[in-house]
Amino acid sequence: MKINRYILENGLRVVHHEDTATQMVALNIVYDVGARDEHPDHTGFAHLFEHLMFGGSAHIPDYDTPLQLAGGENNAWTNNDITNYYLTVPAANAEIGFWLESDRMFELAFSQHSLDVQRGVVMEEFRQRCLNQPYGDVGHLIRPLAYRVHPYRWPTIGKELSHIAQATLDEVKDFFYRHYAPNNAVLAVTGRLSWDDTRRLADKWFGPIPRRAVPLRCLPQEPEQTEERRLVVERRVPVDALYMAFHICGRGEADYYVCDALSDVLSNGRSSRLTRCLVLERKLFSNIDAYVSGSRDAGLLHISGRLSAGISLEQAEAAVWEELERLAQEPVGALELEKVKNKFESTQIFGNINYLNVATNLAWFELTGCAEDIDREVERYRAVTPARLQDVARRVFRRANASIIHYKSMS
Repeated sequence: MKINRYILENGLRVVHHEDTATQMVALNIVYDVGARDEHPDHTGFAHLFEHLMFGGSAHIPDYDTPLQLAGGENNAWTNNDITNYYLTVPAANAEIGFWLESDRMFELAFSQHSLDVQRGVVMEEFRQRCLNQPYGDVGHLIRPLAYRVHPYRWPTIGKELSHIAQATLDEVKDFFYRHYAPNNAVLAVTGRLSWDDTRRLADKWFGPIPRRAVPLRCLPQEPEQTEERRLVVERRVPVDALYMAFHICGRGEADYYVCDALSDVLSNGRSSRLTRCLVLERKLFSNIDAYVSGSRDAGLLHISGRLSAGISLEQAEAAVWEELERLAQEPVGALELEKVKNKFESTQIFGNINYLNVATNLAWFELTGCAEDIDREVERYRAVTPARLQDVARRVFRRANASIIHYKSMS
């Protein structure tokens, strides 16, 4: 993939890939701020800003209307590591995207009214997703069980509702000027826009934004877990559920790809081990899943499943451990591993056909290393061997490394 890059004097990194197969342009801005950058007593701020950034900026009172009039669309998402904003617009109107994104990077239209409105939206989302939805509080249970000191111990939406309810305008302004800066962001541009035009528009609209004093990140490192951790809860939910989390390495380490492959061996598709053995054959679970968090710092490999009627949590958990111990004791067969690798490669190839996906991925890889890593993902996954899978499985799937929740139904 032909990738161009440029760093503005204010520190904004710009990466670009031209795609003449589309008449559209995508802009993706990733800010190097997420829930891990919040104070433990003021959580949920990064997610709150995902909403505040659409509430008007210094010179543009309404973000959505001009973009929609130009034929564009936009959205955003936040996780524990980053905040990501993206838009698509017809190539003829590409400059509108640069104008909109640069103005809200420069300064938001801070007001008590905007804060009250967006705070209300976020609080309602918290209630719907975490308080009023079956199993919605799992993130608030499993994270502090697995993490004791690292800020991954709270979910992106926040530790508790009161943290958002009590957020002040001064705290919001302070958070913005500390983190939403050109020298703390990457702009990725893809689609039908030349590199010369991209540089010209980036200089014109983003160049005047001043560099800001971004605080040095110094997060506490999570100590190694040395004993099994357990929690039993009872809720008004349809069926019992099992949640397990195992500490793994960070997203940038070589073993991350091995852990991701392990999760796919366990639960990617009907022929995967947990689905085939525990859902289809033994019928212990109605569904079960395994996945990695993909965190920049040391993350988690999750296993979660809802039990079939008449099955106890002890019986279901024991069956999962049997499968995990088999991974540690017996090498995965070459054909089974090749199937997993083929699925990953096809997902990567088809995903990067879309110009917007490319913009999102370029921004992420430039932030965490270099944009060219987008072309190395398949190679790194292909390098996984049965021996490495077995070695990592032995180190990860240990009871001393496990945090387990038995989520019981009261009904």
